[in-house]
Amino acid sequence: MSIERAIMAFAGFMVLLSTILTVWINDNFIWLTIFVGANLLQSAYTGFCPAAIIMRKLGLKSEAQLATANQK
Repeated sequence: MSIERAIMAFAGFMVLLSTILTVWINDNFIWLTIFVGANLLQSAYTGFCPAAIIMRKLGLKSEAQLATANQK
């Protein structure tokens, strides 16, 4: 799995989790949903994503790196 796909999966999971927590636990979990959405928006414009940095350190590779590795 590439970093790009892992980011989409992680963001989707966090939105679903925070929505469930908002409905069943406490209304203040809506702030987690807002934070995830704001982070996705800013990363689309700036290219900076803290989750991508962590995933890179965990050994995930980008789509470009995977494509280059498959060509060899």
